Amino acid sequence: MTPADLADVMTIAAKVHPAYPEEEAVFAERLLLSPSGCLCLGDGGRLVGYIVSHRWRLGQPPELNTLLGAIPEDASSWYIHDLALLPTSRGRGAAEQVVRRLADLALEARCSSLSLVAVNQSLGFWQRQGFQAVQDAALDRKLASYDDTACYMVRELNA
Repeated sequence: MTPADLADVMTIAAKVHPAYPEEEAVFAERLLLSPSGCLCLGDGGRLVGYIVSHRWRLGQPPELNTLLGAIPEDASSWYIHDLALLPTSRGRGAAEQVVRRLADLALEARCSSLSLVAVNQSLGFWQRQGFQAVQDAALDRKLASYDDTACYMVRELNA
């Protein structure tokens, strides 16, 4: 992903996650803080998906539509902020490939896990990728910035 891709990323985000709007500044900051964790999926010269991810503290997901400021020095998990594919590009294995790539990035960054907030009825997809739901009352306030069905999930990594 490059800054030139952000307009297309925002268009896809609006189509795939209309209930979870975020400002372009959020995506731009994540790209600046973690360029290796921000990827685009193209098909025939057009953007059909993206992923935004970065190192972060385990058990402390950022609230929706918030700037980070910086990646904490003690970040021990690779946080998947957003994975979005247009409906026409789903079912081809691209998301699974990206998750494998992110696991490799996480290990290179000495992270012991992948983490995310599952929304849009994606819990089953993430479970198939090896993620497990984490129940923690301390997370309720942050998850409320998404919706009542948001679920924090973690996948432990083995080096």
